[in-house]
Amino acid sequence: QVQLVESGGGLVQPGGSLRLSCAASGNIFIIYAMCWYRQAPGNQRELVATITSGSSTNYADSVKGRFTISRDNAKNTVYLQMDSLKPEDTAVYYCYADLMATFTAPFSSDYWGQGTQVTVSS
Repeated sequence: QVQLVESGGGLVQPGGSLRLSCAASGNIFIIYAMCWYRQAPGNQRELVATITSGSSTNYADSVKGRFTISRDNAKNTVYLQMDSLKPEDTAVYYCYADLMATFTAPFSSDYWGQGTQVTVSS
């Protein structure tokens, strides 16, 4: 079994900050890329940020300069620091990992967290 569990969502005023965490646990052999996606009501799920196993990062244009993705490989955890939040950042944020579980080696699979709500409102 492999689980991704997010935390850190909530209600914040425009211009505020939040830090999301996503911890992967279970029979994990290797974690490759880890990402954050988000989905607002009525919209498709969109990729927000990606971090590779070598810590290279990439961001959606809408969050560049405001969000920072990082990871702690020792803890199998990925973070998303969100600063200068805007109302349009309101969405459910999902963690994603491309990882190899011990029971599926040598193949990797996609894993998703359950999502955490972020609401930016005054």
